[in-house]
Amino acid sequence: METDLRCNNLSCRKILIERAVVVIDCANALFDTAQVCSACEAPLNEPDDVVITSLRPTNDYKTSVLSGLSPAVVLEICGREVPGTVAMFHTPMINFRAIAFWQYQIHQEGSYQQAVLKSLNDKNSQISKQLENVVREANGEINLLNNKLSGLERELELERRKARDAQASSREKDKEYQKLKVCPSSAIDGPLEREADD
Repeated sequence: METDLRCNNLSCRKILIERAVVVIDCANALFDTAQVCSACEAPLNEPDDVVITSLRPTNDYKTSVLSGLSPAVVLEICGREVPGTVAMFHTPMINFRAIAFWQYQIHQEGSYQQAVLKSLNDKNSQISKQLENVVREANGEINLLNNKLSGLERELELERRKARDAQASSREKDKEYQKLKVCPSSAIDGPLEREADD
């Protein structure tokens, strides 16, 4: 699985395409002022601590990069015993610097991605809790409004009943009034006059 190398400066994180180590825009600014690693802040005092390397070397470069060096130097470059390491299978542990560099970069990328994942999971968890609180508050408010609506519907029904009762009572009184209006006043006055005469 081929993985792209990325800048170790956390504010940059650009994919390194053509050249690597420190020759990228953000690192140029860092290395102009002080010779310090932009990722780990280690001092870079030796002239070969900072090396421009092509990430897509040509076949000619691959063929000639070690040309002119003695076999002893080529072997020293390809494999070197790491001081202070434990021997594995009774043979010295070999440090392939280029492979070690690549492994370091992949490890750094893995660590960075784990940190990003943890941060995203934490944010997701926090947002989920906030969402649960919003849903709980919204449900509480909905229940409160539903209870209020039920109360208002009961009051409305009571007022409608009162209005119907008032209309029925008004109709009944209107009927009685109409009856009184239709009846001749003498029919009403006659019995009253007779009673008054007696």
